[in-house]
Amino acid sequence: MASSDNAETSFPKSDEQPAAGRFHGFHHIELFVNNAKQTADWYCIRFGFEHIAYKGLETGCRQWASHVVRQGYTGGKGQMERGITYMFTSALNPTNDENADFQECVNKQGDSVRDVAFKCDNVESIYAYAIEQGAVSVMAPTTTTTDKGSVCIAKLLTYGNVVHTLINDDNYNGAFLPSFEAVTESDPVITHLEKEYPVGLKFIDHIVGNQPENQMMSAAEWYHKHLNFHRFWSVDDKTLHTQYSSLRSIVMADWHDTIKMPINEPAEGKRISQIQEYCNYHGGPGVQHIAMNTPDIITSVQALRDRGMKFLTIPAAYYDDLKVRLADNNVEVAEDIDRIQELNLLCDFDESGYLLQIFTKPVEDRPTLFFEIIQRCGNQGFGVGNFKALFESIERDQEKRGNLTAETEEN
Repeated sequence: MASSDNAETSFPKSDEQPAAGRFHGFHHIELFVNNAKQTADWYCIRFGFEHIAYKGLETGCRQWASHVVRQGYTGGKGQMERGITYMFTSALNPTNDENADFQECVNKQGDSVRDVAFKCDNVESIYAYAIEQGAVSVMAPTTTTTDKGSVCIAKLLTYGNVVHTLINDDNYNGAFLPSFEAVTESDPVITHLEKEYPVGLKFIDHIVGNQPENQMMSAAEWYHKHLNFHRFWSVDDKTLHTQYSSLRSIVMADWHDTIKMPINEPAEGKRISQIQEYCNYHGGPGVQHIAMNTPDIITSVQALRDRGMKFLTIPAAYYDDLKVRLADNNVEVAEDIDRIQELNLLCDFDESGYLLQIFTKPVEDRPTLFFEIIQRCGNQGFGVGNFKALFESIERDQEKRGNLTAETEEN
């Protein structure tokens, strides 16, 4: 395994687009959950999603119930046109041969991300290249044809229990994927919320995976070796630290920089870091958070707050310092600074522009999965200037949970 000290020079981008095929963005994210119906409703009510597709007993599926929700979809192949799609899957039966893997994942990890699906233009070729390089297959390329068209799907295993599904659905015009039926009945509560508090999230910006200590580089190597991803951005613990904890991070991206997969690991510190806390409660590596992009974060976050979403809080001193830094660097932010502070948004900037971001509290009882809302105004970074304020906010919540303890203390 390569040393994290080599992050700046590892995993270069190839001079030409890889011959295996092109990635067009995130197709959907599947979560294994205990109750898919209730989880889908929660995402519609809190985040503003629409219930679009379903499979289960009523559709002839005897083992699984899956509910699909979507926001921001406009059609087309590109990432921005595809919107944000989540699929929530539950087992319909007690443990059996077909659902044993599901039951093990949910019992160990709780409700969590199982599958990060990529839209591709050549599933067979991308899959074949990955297998030649030693990737573990979950499902070989399979084409399913219905009266709605055809879809080609393959699956690869990456870090932890996370799967990457490769999907080409260019020739399919169904509600979601074969075996799913469209949901046409509207929910009056969700319809009312959408009318009063439209959220306006547009697409998945990036998805972050947490690794145990000294496993970041091997996880990043997986993407470079098997999918021809390259290092888009990285930062070490000299930058990402507080007085208690620190971490290292590498962002891996496809050749067109459409898909971005940050990989984090904890570094040595006085206390258990947020990354290690995640790994402890998740039972190993997994997806820590999903960043959802909006063109108007002020409106989106206000609507989310009105819907009952809970976010991390930032101290007033951060905004006093932000005003000074913006003035010293002659950076103009179009949004009102007082409104940014009122909503607890974070702001980072460089010579290319600025970004605004905010992070929810964990959306489950376990301190694992959470979400980021982000607006980019030229800046394509990941808010490195905000990391200290963000980590200190997370550490305050860790302390409330009794988890901001010394590395040597028992959990």
